[in-house]
Amino acid sequence: MRIVFSVRGHKLLVPLIGFVEVLVWIVAIGHAIQHLDSVPHIIGYAGGFTTGTVVGLWIEEKLAIGIATMRIVTNRVGAGLASRLREAGCGVTEFAANGANGPVEVVFTVVPRRRVRNAIATVEAWDPDAFITIEEPREVRRGWLHSTPRLRSPASLRLGHLARKQASRQIEDDR
Repeated sequence: MRIVFSVRGHKLLVPLIGFVEVLVWIVAIGHAIQHLDSVPHIIGYAGGFTTGTVVGLWIEEKLAIGIATMRIVTNRVGAGLASRLREAGCGVTEFAANGANGPVEVVFTVVPRRRVRNAIATVEAWDPDAFITIEEPREVRRGWLHSTPRLRSPASLRLGHLARKQASRQIEDDR
């Protein structure tokens, strides 16, 4: 969970999870080291670590925090897929392209991770042979779907503001 939240930029939550993680680890490894001659203790530690990993992955999957970018390539050229995704509440960007076997339609959409399965079902109902890739963007700016504001420290907000101000000045100086 800590690594997933770290990748997604949750700068306040990650240290708190890390603190709890280290506390649990110190207690668990302390007991394991005290009983290095006991196979059940060692197996118990390894099993606890494995269980913690599985439970963490399960919780992360159920929470489905964040957004996903879907890239869909379909041989069924036309506005049908984009229209269906829009009807399902997705923001869509589409364009015509050429694949190995001729014209294709490429569709991009950004959806909340909780709705990825619904979006996939919509795509597969339209074209069961569509090529779909799904990534997790770190941040989304503007557009129809705005990412939830990241928790940022006051210092990073000031630095970001200063960087934008400096970039604006540079653009003005270049004119």
